[in-house]
Amino acid sequence: MAFNIFSLLKKLPFIPEKKFLEWYPPFFFMRVKVLEISNQGRFIRLKLPLTMLSRNMGDSMFGGYQAAVADPIAAIACAKIFPGHEVWTRSQHIDFQHEGNSDLELRFELDEKTEHQIRDDLAQKGRSTPTFEYGFYRKDGVRCSKIINVVAIRPKGYQLRREVDKKVKKGIASE
Repeated sequence: MAFNIFSLLKKLPFIPEKKFLEWYPPFFFMRVKVLEISNQGRFIRLKLPLTMLSRNMGDSMFGGYQAAVADPIAAIACAKIFPGHEVWTRSQHIDFQHEGNSDLELRFELDEKTEHQIRDDLAQKGRSTPTFEYGFYRKDGVRCSKIINVVAIRPKGYQLRREVDKKVKKGIASE
């Protein structure tokens, strides 16, 4: 079993929510700062600083940094709001609309309509695959990157059907 520092941190009740997210290893090394987490994780604002390491050859924010920071945000919010489920990012698309030539602010919000749709899906189908749109904004307020993130919310112990089928073909699964 591999050691997972994030799992260890989750079990420590005295760590404030903001620090917990800032200490998430990829975020820690990118120097991400949590500006705001409110409404039980439904609204999140993060600061991704433009540093010597995060600059690309064009002297703006490297897209990989943006992708790494944007990736877990919707899944983290969903895991918090819908406990008892397995949650992960299923896909992510980034539309780099303008140059990220300053520190960037990620702004995420889980709206009531999406939350109700997720609750309905979970009640009716036991699973949900919502799509979220959020973005990175420059200091001047311009959205430089549009994030489209699809999250998989599944029951605990969920296995992809194709993985189960592979096991059945190999004679591993028993029923």
